[in-house]
Amino acid sequence: MLYLVLNLAFIGIAVAFFFNKKLLNYSRGGHFWLTWLAIGVITLMDELTSLFYAPSEAHRYLGPIALVFIPITALVIHYMTTRMVEIAYILDNNKLKGGGVYNFSYLVLGPLVSFIAVASIMVDYMLTGAISAVSAIENLTSFHNLFPFTKIILQIAMIWLVAGLNILGIRQNVKVTFGIFLVTLLILLNLIIGGLFQFDSSNLTTISNAISFTAENFNRSNWAQDFQFVIIGLSSCILAYSGVESVLQTAGFAENWKIIKKAYIFLALSVGILIPVIAVLVLSSPNIDFQAHETDLITHYATIIHGPWFGMSMAVAASVTLLMAVNTAYVASSELIERVSHRYGFRWLIQTNNKASLYRIHIMSALAFSAIIVFTQGQQMMLAEMYAIGLLASFSINLLCLLIYRYSKGTSEIREFSVSRIGTFLFFILITGCFVYISYHKPAGFLLWLSVTVACFIIGFLGTRERAPEIKEISRGETAMEIVLHIAEKQENNIHLYFKRPHDTPQEKIYGLSLFITFYSPRQHIPPRLSPDHFRLPFKRTGVFNNIEALLDLLNYEMPDKNITIHFGWPTSSWLDRLAIGVMTFQFIRLPKLFPTMNFRIDYFKSVKK
Repeated sequence: MLYLVLNLAFIGIAVAFFFNKKLLNYSRGGHFWLTWLAIGVITLMDELTSLFYAPSEAHRYLGPIALVFIPITALVIHYMTTRMVEIAYILDNNKLKGGGVYNFSYLVLGPLVSFIAVASIMVDYMLTGAISAVSAIENLTSFHNLFPFTKIILQIAMIWLVAGLNILGIRQNVKVTFGIFLVTLLILLNLIIGGLFQFDSSNLTTISNAISFTAENFNRSNWAQDFQFVIIGLSSCILAYSGVESVLQTAGFAENWKIIKKAYIFLALSVGILIPVIAVLVLSSPNIDFQAHETDLITHYATIIHGPWFGMSMAVAASVTLLMAVNTAYVASSELIERVSHRYGFRWLIQTNNKASLYRIHIMSALAFSAIIVFTQGQQMMLAEMYAIGLLASFSINLLCLLIYRYSKGTSEIREFSVSRIGTFLFFILITGCFVYISYHKPAGFLLWLSVTVACFIIGFLGTRERAPEIKEISRGETAMEIVLHIAEKQENNIHLYFKRPHDTPQEKIYGLSLFITFYSPRQHIPPRLSPDHFRLPFKRTGVFNNIEALLDLLNYEMPDKNITIHFGWPTSSWLDRLAIGVMTFQFIRLPKLFPTMNFRIDYFKSVKK
C-alpha cells in the first residue's frame, strides 16, 4: 500500500511539472533561454548514465570500499563545481557564451594550446558514445545470452541508428528529455525504496567493514601513502560523475552565469545524492555475484529487489537513458567542432544537408565511435579506463586555466562570484594526481588521449597561423608607431603616458599631453576607443611587461628630447591579488634603470561621484 501511495504521489507531481510551460524555457529580450532546471536535467541525464557502469567498475578496482569512495567522490566533484560556476561567470563577463573548457582555455592559454582542450573534450565525447552504446546493449540483453560478436554488431548498429537520426535532423527536445528523466527517476526511486526495505544486518556489516578498512588506511603517519590511497580511490570512482562538466557546454543556452550556478546546485542535490545512495545499497548487498554481473549490475540488483518484471523495466530505462547519452555525444561533438570550424574558417566541415544537419561531422563521429568499439571488442572495462583519462584531462585543464586567470587578473573583474584560489590549487593537485595515476596504470586510454591531442595540436598549428580570428582583432587596434606620430603632431614637450586595463576608464587630462594606453588580448573583443588620446595595443604572447618595455624603448629612441612620464595604476584589490601580481610589480621597478631619461609614477585617483 505504501508503494502505491508513494508512486501515485510522485506521478501526480511529475505530471504537474511536465505540463508546466514555464518550467523549462522562457523568452526575454528577443532570445529563447533554458531555465536552470532544463540545463540541470540535460546534464543530469548525461551524468545519470554513469550509474549503469561506474559502480561495477569502481568495485572491480576497490572492492567493497568502493561504497565509501563513491560518496566521497560525490562530495569532491560537486564541491569542485563551484569552480565551474566561476568559469561560467568569467566567460559571461568576457562575452563568451558556452564552449566550456575549449572557450576558457582559448581565452587563457591562446588558440594553439586550446586545441589540447579540444582533444580532451573529443576523447570524452567519443568514449561517451562508445561506452553508452556498449552499456545500453549489455543492460538490454541482460536476460538473454548472446555471443560477444552479436553484441558488438548491436552496439555498432545503435551508434549508426543515432547518427542516422541526427543526419535526418531528428533530435529530442528538452521536453522529451524531461519526460524520460521523470520516468527514469520513478524507477530509480522504487529501486531505492525497495533496497531500503530489504536493508539488513548483512548490508550494515559490509558498510561497517568498508568504513573501518578505509579509516585504517588513513591512520598512517606517511602523508605520501595517504595521498596515494586517496588518488587511487577517487580515480576508481570518478566515472560515477562523468558529465558534470557538460553544464559549461550548455551555457550558451543560459541567460547568464547565475542559471549555471542554480543548475549545479540542482545536480548536487539530485544526482549528487541519488548515485551514492544507490551505489551503497547495491555494493553492500550480500546476494550479488559482482564478477558475473559487471556489465548489468543495476539491472540485476533491480531484479533481486522487485523481481524479473521490474528488472526488465530497469533494463529498458537504462537502455533509453544510455541511448540519449549516445545522442548527446553526437550533438555535443558537432557543436564543439562547429564552434572551432567557425572560428578558424573550416567551412567545408560544417556544410549542412537539406535538414540543416551537420551530416559530415555526424558521419565522422559515428566512424570514431564504431572504431573504438571494435578496438576494445566492446569491453566495458577497457572503455571505462579510457574514458576516465579524457574526463580528468578536461578537469585539470579547466582548473589550471582558472588558476592562471585568477592569479593574473585577480578579482577586479569578477567581484560578484569568486572562490578560494588555494582551494582551486588543491583541487588541481588532486585531479592532476588522478590523471597521472590512471595514465600510468591504464596506458591504452592515455595513448588514445595522446594521439587525439597530437592530431588536434597539428590541426591547430596549421589552422591558427592564417585563419585565426585574432588577426582581425589585431588589425582593429592601434600600433606603437601611431602613438609616436600622435605625439609628434602635438609639439608638446611634457608627455604623460597612462597605462590602463581594458575595463578601466581613462582619467581626465591633468597637464601637458596625456595619452592613455590599453593593452588588450586579441582573443577578446577589442575595448572601445574612448577618446583620440586613447590607444589600444594588442599584446603579443611575450606578456604585458615585455610589450610595455618595447613601447618605451621605441619612444626613447624616436623622442629622446621629450620629457616623458609613465603612470601606472595603484593596486587596490585584496592582498592576495596584489601578491599574485607581485612578479609584474617587481618587473616595473626595473624600468627606471632601463630608461633613466624617463619619469615613473604609481598613481591613485579618488573616485568621483557623478
